[in-house]
Amino acid sequence: MKTVLFLCTGNYYRSRFAEELFNNRAARAEVRWVARSRALAIERGAHNIGPLSPFTLKGLEERGVAATGSDRPPRQCALIDLQTADHVVALDETEHRPLLLERFPYWENRAEYWQVRDVEFVSPAIALGEIEQRVTVLLSRLP
Repeated sequence: MKTVLFLCTGNYYRSRFAEELFNNRAARAEVRWVARSRALAIERGAHNIGPLSPFTLKGLEERGVAATGSDRPPRQCALIDLQTADHVVALDETEHRPLLLERFPYWENRAEYWQVRDVEFVSPAIALGEIEQRVTVLLSRLP
């Protein structure tokens, strides 16, 4: 089984949606990949309430996906997470490339970058729709 690692700032909203959606769709398509997700700057999510964003829960529910990790708290990325991933996706290049460069410089140019902005810049309906499209494309590209 191969692993894709989704990264965002707080591991509360975008990366968790990508992880849950990817795992659901991969299982349905019998793709031998599994997703995990982590935070690049978990301390910036100090005001996040609960283990998972209500936007993520709602977006998954609207797509008929049960959040299997809805009780798990956000997790900070560690070097071992990057080393054990077969593919790394950072959800917003503008936000996450500098964090990778600062915290894991070796990995800055090894990640795939998407352009999915956080909730203060783009509505959840648009952002989650974009993640859904990109997850679909990613699944079609994986061996």
